[in-house]
Amino acid sequence: MNIPRGTARFSLSSISSHPRHAKRLQAGLSALLIAATATLALLAPGVARAAPPAELKLDYAYYSPESLVIKRNGWLEQELAPQHTEVKWVLSLGSNRALEYLNSGAIDIGSTAGLAAVLAKANGNPIRAVYVFSRPEWTALVVRKDSPIKTLADLKGKKIAATKGTDPFLFTLRALHTAGISRDDVEIVNLQHPDGRTALANGQVDAWAGLDPHMAAAQIDDGAKLLYRNVDFNTWGLLDAREDFIRDHPETLAQVLKVYEKARLWIAAHPDETAKIISEESKLSLPVARLQLSRNDFSHPQPGTQQLAALKAAAPILTQEQLVKPGTDLNQIIDALIDAKTAQPVIAANSGQ
Repeated sequence: MNIPRGTARFSLSSISSHPRHAKRLQAGLSALLIAATATLALLAPGVARAAPPAELKLDYAYYSPESLVIKRNGWLEQELAPQHTEVKWVLSLGSNRALEYLNSGAIDIGSTAGLAAVLAKANGNPIRAVYVFSRPEWTALVVRKDSPIKTLADLKGKKIAATKGTDPFLFTLRALHTAGISRDDVEIVNLQHPDGRTALANGQVDAWAGLDPHMAAAQIDDGAKLLYRNVDFNTWGLLDAREDFIRDHPETLAQVLKVYEKARLWIAAHPDETAKIISEESKLSLPVARLQLSRNDFSHPQPGTQQLAALKAAAPILTQEQLVKPGTDLNQIIDALIDAKTAQPVIAANSGQ
């Protein structure tokens, strides 16, 4: 090819021989590579995604109405059928069991109380709270209908049934502190929630840190009395997921949250049907289920500032009772626990935002 005289000649070698030109070329090639990579990602969006899990393991609990509704209606199985993910349901009788299952990998997603989750995470449980299934008043201190105990101060020297590592246990410690009573001033008998109710009815303990629906059953069927109530000492009902599951299966987690949102909205529209499901699953009477349901607020599914504030206000009891290692920064633990981002798109979609 003939090039007219006076026309500049350009070649890669001539450009690269000049430092300024070389930098421009390098920058241009880098930009081109980034654009090409992004284009390939758009053209083949599935390349970077992990395969759906062959099995999803999660809990259901009598204190989590959404989990009972979802399980009964088979909604999660329907949602995950196209990707051939099998759903395995595991019963959690309390936060302590759910947290044990999460820590061991027996489940990927579990239902717990907020402060119990803080305690577990502070002790190394690899979880994050991705959803709020309820703002409950699910625990109180309960005594028999003929009990001479009238105030918290009367509990000094008495036996109290409570499930260690759960909201009722931590509720009990906080309640006692308000009356100037320490854990050493009482005898806490570690029993699972239904066994605590039985021990109270049989006179084996003087009081019980109740949990619904068993607490509602004790009131209605046994005539038990609520000695001390404090809704602010009931920490939020959280749906916790293992950090490795959040990282490896974000699409499946989003599907789970979508189904939880479906159940939350369904419960608001169908309280009678929800109470019936709770009654049948927990094998307790319909009046008991209705009382339990009436003590739940399902209007705040998004984890965020409310949960952070409530848990940071509650956390000092963990240090005071030496339930965490000295020097543990509980505020940092709580900040790491509450995941305000994962559920946001799902909740926004359901609210029409």
